[in-house]
Amino acid sequence: MMIRSATVADVPALASIYGHHVLHGLGTFEEVPPTVIDMAARLAAVQAKTLPYLVAEKDGVVLGFAYAAPFRSRSAYRFTAEDSVYIAPEAIGQGVGKALLSAVIAACEALGVRQLTAVIGDTGNAASIGLHTALGFERTGSSRSVGYKHGRWVDIVFMQKALNGGDEAPPVEPGISV
Repeated sequence: MMIRSATVADVPALASIYGHHVLHGLGTFEEVPPTVIDMAARLAAVQAKTLPYLVAEKDGVVLGFAYAAPFRSRSAYRFTAEDSVYIAPEAIGQGVGKALLSAVIAACEALGVRQLTAVIGDTGNAASIGLHTALGFERTGSSRSVGYKHGRWVDIVFMQKALNGGDEAPPVEPGISV
C-alpha cells in the first residue's frame, strides 16, 4: 500500500468511497452523496490551503482517503485543523485508516499545526474513535442528538491531539490559511 497526495484523477474514487459512507454510515451527516464535480472542488479547496489530502492506493486502486481542513474560518483558529478519514468498504479493518491518519498527522506537524481535531459522527462509531485513540487523540467531549440520519438521532464525539507542543508555547506565525 502506498500513501500519496490525492490528484484530480482520484476524484471518482473519492466520490465513490465517500458516497458509500454518506448513504450507509453515520460518520458524516451529509445525506446526499456529493457529485464528482463537488468532490473535485472539495479536493481543490483543501489543497489550495496547502493542507494534506492523501489517498491510500494498492495495485492502482484507491482504498481510502484522509485530509486535514481548517477547523473553522476565523483567524484565531489558524493553528488548528480538523481531520477526516474515509475507507472503502472492502478495505476496512486492514490498517488503511491508521496509515492515512498517521500521514495526515505528520503533514500537519510539518505545517506547524498545533491542535488536530476530529469531529466523529456517532458515539457508537468504535472504528473511528478507536483509530483516533490509537494515534494519541483524546476524547474532549460530545454533543447529543445533533444530527438526524437513517431514522434516528445521532451524537458527535470530539477528539483532539496536540502537535508541535500544543499550547505549551506561542505558535509560529502565520499558521494555516483559514
